[in-house]
Amino acid sequence: MTISSFLRARPSLVVVKSLLENAKQPFSSHVAFAEHAKLERIRNIGISAHIDSGKTTLTERILFYTGRIKQMHEVKGKDNVGATMDSMELERQRGITIQSAATYTIWKDHNINIIDTPGHVDFTVEVERALRVLDGAILVLCSVGGVQSQTLTVNRQMKRYNVPCLAFINKLDRTGANPYRVLGQLRSKLNHNAAFIQLPIGVESNCKGIVDLVKQKALYFDDQMGLKIREDEIPQDMRTECDERRHELIEHLSNVDDSIGEFFLEEKTPTEKDIMAAIRRTALKRTFTPVLVGTALKNKGVQPLLNAVLDYLPHPGEVENTALIEKKGEEPQKIVLNPARDGKSPFVGLAFKLEAGRFGQLTYLRCYQGVLKKGDTIFNVRSGRKVRLARLVRLHSNNMEDVNEVYAGDIFALFGVDCASGDTFVTNPDLELSMESIFVPDPVVSMAIKPANNKDRDNFSKAVARFTKEDPTFRFAYDTDIKETLVSGMGELHLEIYAQRMEREYNCPVVLGKPKVAFRETLVTPCEFDFLHKKQSGGQGQFARVTGILEPLPPHQNTVIEFTDETIGTNVPKQFIPGVEKGFRQMAEKGLLSGHKLSGIKFRLMDGAHHIVDSSELAFMLAAQGAIKSVFENGNWQILEPIMMVEVTTPEEFQGTVIGQLNKRHGIITGTEGSEGWFTVYAEVPLNDMFGYAGELRSSTQGKGEFSMEYSRYSPCKHDIQDKLMQEYQISLGNVVVDAKKQQQQKKKN
Repeated sequence: MTISSFLRARPSLVVVKSLLENAKQPFSSHVAFAEHAKLERIRNIGISAHIDSGKTTLTERILFYTGRIKQMHEVKGKDNVGATMDSMELERQRGITIQSAATYTIWKDHNINIIDTPGHVDFTVEVERALRVLDGAILVLCSVGGVQSQTLTVNRQMKRYNVPCLAFINKLDRTGANPYRVLGQLRSKLNHNAAFIQLPIGVESNCKGIVDLVKQKALYFDDQMGLKIREDEIPQDMRTECDERRHELIEHLSNVDDSIGEFFLEEKTPTEKDIMAAIRRTALKRTFTPVLVGTALKNKGVQPLLNAVLDYLPHPGEVENTALIEKKGEEPQKIVLNPARDGKSPFVGLAFKLEAGRFGQLTYLRCYQGVLKKGDTIFNVRSGRKVRLARLVRLHSNNMEDVNEVYAGDIFALFGVDCASGDTFVTNPDLELSMESIFVPDPVVSMAIKPANNKDRDNFSKAVARFTKEDPTFRFAYDTDIKETLVSGMGELHLEIYAQRMEREYNCPVVLGKPKVAFRETLVTPCEFDFLHKKQSGGQGQFARVTGILEPLPPHQNTVIEFTDETIGTNVPKQFIPGVEKGFRQMAEKGLLSGHKLSGIKFRLMDGAHHIVDSSELAFMLAAQGAIKSVFENGNWQILEPIMMVEVTTPEEFQGTVIGQLNKRHGIITGTEGSEGWFTVYAEVPLNDMFGYAGELRSSTQGKGEFSMEYSRYSPCKHDIQDKLMQEYQISLGNVVVDAKKQQQQKKKN
């Protein structure tokens, strides 16, 4: 777009002036500039925070001030357009971010790649994979809410991938805003060595601007759009506070930076350049977190934040990225990748996100080394497949722009590449190296799912295939025990969103429900059987007799069934033994107490009898089934339920609440441990009592609690549950009989 056409499209001189100052060129040359940008002029940043802290609104303002978009829209705006980065219809309706969205822009001749991430814990894998490929991050905090549950999760993720960050205290215009309290929480709850580098000039409705403590200037955002920034002297009534806070900043820096420490010990005042250099050094090492303030919604403090991104967050050359060389029979060797953009090193890239776009599968990649050009051939290290690249694109939300080449440090996308999230790509197939993959948390909630209409099964399977490939925390499986299809995810909202997407995107309404529990039936004491199956109906009859013992297995084997042939002689011919085993295993598929599988039992065939003409494998199979039925009538049976090993991690203040909840759910506490203000409890809880626990835990721990569970063992269930299951099964059998009679009567009428 030329400047003249831009003037016709948007005749605001203030905007044009701002774009000319910051972008220095029309935006159509963004791509060309991005391709040849020096390494020092690139920033890869993510915007992460708790729900409703203002991440997407902040991204919208950044895109507007850098000239990437012409108009600002709100997340829940009245114009029904929605924020640029919320491209999905569901995101705009609900006012939340569901998928992380990538874009790029230019600020002061620096190319900035931005990923806006969701805030809900249900979509935590989106934050994981964004932070895996980014060099720096902006941790957005609400000036009213402060450090909240997802802030703690995001902070742990940043620590896992060693990502330097800036803290931005947003929403200064809200009633009850208190940035000083938020700073205290940053230090106490997140253990950050943090200090203000900016102070607000007034909060709530009195929010006028900010004070830059490093440059010792007041910044005012005069016009409504926040485009005009006026520098002025620090207000008289704030000078004492500013001096104290600047001294505090130097003190915090001196604790982690030697050069500022010398100034502090010698009681000298460091210059503006000294302080900025120290903030950059310590921020890159993650020993200090600079804290900025502003209000994205009211357009105050966004441009100084962009300047801070350039000043204090690393470029790709300052971050050490490693890969493992894996050779057969040898220990993997770690090598450091070369981030130089000279094209001398072979290309290495990591696929961090998959998405089904309008033109097929879209694979998001980060280039860590070398150059990739349109028409090149790349190899998937994991699968060994090679792909020739017809298109290279850069992304702006759901819009794409073609590029001819990408360099180390760039984030881009490819079409038609069959791969998994976390795969490494190279141009040289002899390079047997792979990058560390992305941490994927285990799902915590499972639900039964089925299409509302059977005719939609094709669309249902297409939707499931796509979503499970895109999102590694969304799992799908058919449980043969309970004869139900189950989906698992990070929370009820997570599964609910996918159910809605199936209806909207694939025209396949689905029904979600509580899954059944895979109970089992077992024998309590050994029981003998002696069963004769005899049938004569003209011609060859059926004759088979089986004698033996059905006995329970030890508790550690209560999920299996065994069959042993202990016959001696030819009373039961060997060719009929498989028929006996088949009959036993068929009966084990459905018990007579509650209709669940039999387990933990052993069928010992001791003796029997056969007829020279009338015996057959079928006769012995039916005899074995009859023997099991006789043991059902004479034996002592019980129902087993699955017990889960549950691990719950919460802040220490919720210890009593969490233990009380587990006790209420018939849990047995097996161990506890605590460190750094966090408390972990280990318990064994029946799976049947764990439904709805995810929501209960989050609501009772202010969203800060996390839990994981895995199968431990089967154990006898309580008498009241056994009676209830038996009663429900008898009712269902009665309904089947009634339905069968109705069908017979209907046939007679017809």
